[in-house]
Amino acid sequence: MRDPELTIPEHRDLVEALAQPLPAVEAPLESCTGAVLAEDVRAAVPVPPFTNSAMDGFALRFDDIAGLAAPVTLSVLGDIPAGDTIPRECRPGAAWRIMTGAPMPAGADTVVRVEATDHSPGVAEAPEEVTISRLPERGADVRHRGEAVEPGDIVVRAGAVLRGQELAAAASVGHGALRVHPRPRVVIVTTGAELAAAGDGLAHGQIPDSNGFLLRGLVEEAGGVVAAHLRTGDSPGQLRAALDRAPLADLVITAGGISQGAHEVVRRALGADAGFHRVAQQPGGPQGVGRTRVGDGEAPVVCLPGNPVSVFVSFHVYVARALAVMAHRLPKRRGITAPRTAPAVAAAPWRSPRGKTQFIPLRPAGPDEAGAAGLPVPPEALPVVPVHALGSKSHLVASLPGADFIGVVPPATTRIGPGDQLDVIDCSHWDTAAGGAR
Repeated sequence: MRDPELTIPEHRDLVEALAQPLPAVEAPLESCTGAVLAEDVRAAVPVPPFTNSAMDGFALRFDDIAGLAAPVTLSVLGDIPAGDTIPRECRPGAAWRIMTGAPMPAGADTVVRVEATDHSPGVAEAPEEVTISRLPERGADVRHRGEAVEPGDIVVRAGAVLRGQELAAAASVGHGALRVHPRPRVVIVTTGAELAAAGDGLAHGQIPDSNGFLLRGLVEEAGGVVAAHLRTGDSPGQLRAALDRAPLADLVITAGGISQGAHEVVRRALGADAGFHRVAQQPGGPQGVGRTRVGDGEAPVVCLPGNPVSVFVSFHVYVARALAVMAHRLPKRRGITAPRTAPAVAAAPWRSPRGKTQFIPLRPAGPDEAGAAGLPVPPEALPVVPVHALGSKSHLVASLPGADFIGVVPPATTRIGPGDQLDVIDCSHWDTAAGGAR
């Protein structure tokens, strides 16, 4: 019995229904990279937390040099290094040698830079006195407590995807943990007795397991984190046992084993948990979706075809923005997981199968290619060409590094010619980052 056939929107609806936004959790800063901030970060401490020197030099009382002409000589009371915790005081007519970031001594209100004195940079011992050759202005090179941020100020807004700069800002205002929507934890499953570990020698009939690395990269780019990569053969019991031992997951993505052959391991192992059908597209016709046991819990499962270009296409068309919904990078609303498209123009000819939507990996055409295709300069839309002469065949994994876009060719179109307009999906995942819900 043949699998039922679904339209692309019908299958996307099934995947989208599984994409539930993850609840907020409290997490240490070191594990927050890529997570979405659940609530505003307000300063718990001022920035800077104390008045300090902005330069290496000498801290002094400006009134001691006001109205004088250079050179001026002051006695030096000692050193104040960065990190000094002993309160210091600057008495009249004297100065402290001070390092950048060190707390200003009481009474001092100005720093003269070391290069404006007779003191040589890098000398370990503080001098007994210092002669100032260029007099500073009052308050020069002093950073005052709270001048950048006061307690209670918002430094990062809720909804931000946390990068190094947001985490640094949170740390600088006194936070060691944040309330975030975490990155979805994804278990990747690649199947087939023909798969060999990357770099291993290949026996007759074997191929390298490239899908594991492909999915790992795609998941990370889309905002998820790979909790585990399981590689299994063609035994349903082996696959089921591997999932039962797997760590906690928010989503399972399988690659391979879902067609209608005799050894379709994913169908045999998950047949009671997932529905399998065909979608009128090329590549990536076989698809599956459902829920299954993972470790001590349960998680949605999206079952992709096994050929690498099919995996690449199916991930972009169905999974990337679903992960973004789970991660709170996109809002949960009907149709949000449909990939955004942009107009493009073909700069080379290719064929497309009748009756199926073709998803073909494309790259930007070079100026010579666009010119040879007779496109105007500049062209009205982005000129594109297939990344491989064999078009959208599903085994062309080595051509994928050049695939910046996926072209969408309607089912009624069987041939694309130079100058023909088409829509393309951007493969950079820029639309699943912060602010991508447009």
